[in-house]
Amino acid sequence: MIQGTEGYHFQNWAQTYSCHPEQYFQPSSVEDVRQILELARRCSKRVKVVGGGHSPSDIACTDDFMMRMDKMNKVLEVDEEKRQVTVEAGIFLCDLNEELAKHGLALSNLGAVAEVSAAGVTGTGTHNTGVDHGILSTQVVRLSLMTASGEVLHCSESVNEDIFQAARLHLGCLGVIITITFQCQPAFRLHERQFPSTLTEVLDNLDFHRKKSEYFRFLWFPNTEHVRIIYQDRTEKPAQCTSSWFWSYAVGYHLLEFVLWVSTFFPGLVCWINHLFFKLLYSGKEERIGRSDKVFTYECLFKQHVQDWSIPMEQTKEALLQLKAWLENNPDTVAHFPVEVRFARGDNILLSPCFQRDSCYINIILYRPYGKDVPKQQYWAAYENIMKDVGGRPHWAKAHNCTRKDFEKMYPGFQKFCSIREKQDPSGVFLNTYLENIFF
Repeated sequence: MIQGTEGYHFQNWAQTYSCHPEQYFQPSSVEDVRQILELARRCSKRVKVVGGGHSPSDIACTDDFMMRMDKMNKVLEVDEEKRQVTVEAGIFLCDLNEELAKHGLALSNLGAVAEVSAAGVTGTGTHNTGVDHGILSTQVVRLSLMTASGEVLHCSESVNEDIFQAARLHLGCLGVIITITFQCQPAFRLHERQFPSTLTEVLDNLDFHRKKSEYFRFLWFPNTEHVRIIYQDRTEKPAQCTSSWFWSYAVGYHLLEFVLWVSTFFPGLVCWINHLFFKLLYSGKEERIGRSDKVFTYECLFKQHVQDWSIPMEQTKEALLQLKAWLENNPDTVAHFPVEVRFARGDNILLSPCFQRDSCYINIILYRPYGKDVPKQQYWAAYENIMKDVGGRPHWAKAHNCTRKDFEKMYPGFQKFCSIREKQDPSGVFLNTYLENIFF
């Protein structure tokens, strides 16, 4: 019988949430998972599965049983003909990327962070950018999950199709994901080009930029007109990188964290910091070429609070102009750089923020320099109101204040997902406080 650990303290990467589960488990086999679920049933406990712990919300927290799948991290099969890979759900993407490279394969899109589990990124709707690319869950072609009763279900577009469209973005509430099969592509390199622009220019020419680059995103510096445009496109050119440790880390990390900490005592400095660091780090042109996964991922700097909402793509300009106007009318509000803007193709996954529509993601951030919190309530509330006004849906892994009534309006497939969840987990074994706020 697998043994749990008592007294375990869980804290997410951003250090915004923590909990003390009664028992902490690290299963290494399907049978271990089954035993944990059986013990939970006997003890009337709930079970929360956690991946890399990178979500800045409390989605992973529980006071009952916590199950970390990091020992179920094997590559089970690589089908080079179909360009598909089947993995255990606990594998981290950084390890998967290395294994795929050995077979001349790669995932077509990745989020900013690679130290996250396969089941975690698909289960929360992780995304990157590119109008021809969906969220990471769209790359899932098959999966298996264990229900609360210990039954293993195999799901795809041809087997248990309804459950499959729910489980590709599962929130950890349908069962324990055991295996995932990803559709891959031949390995490729990316040529990244970064250059400065203005918010007016980029908003007036959004269609041009979206068509110009396969993976286009931009960074806006609040309280300014400054924008950093980032193009990433496939290339056959050899790898090259010209980054400087001094500018990237001495200035872009350590000095930035220090001045942001100083600004917690003098909030008026934040506007000046946004201007200064654009001039220091982002006002020139920069290029690099590298293996796709190395270019997709990037440094997220230090601990942070984050909001990230998906809105209809055609509302991008309106939403950003509203946010800019609100900040101008509330000059005392602390708004750190950057506001990151990305794009994604629509899909048919029930709880996908891109369900049935091409979307724009607008991400705002407030850093926690040296772990110190910055007041965020007013900025957060204004941002959420703007996102709701233009038809927004929040990223599931990020902080938000939405309830079931909100989600019923936002998601045409929400009721269907709820019905599937209630059938798969009638006793609520896989619920926690975060999920109860969504479903009840």
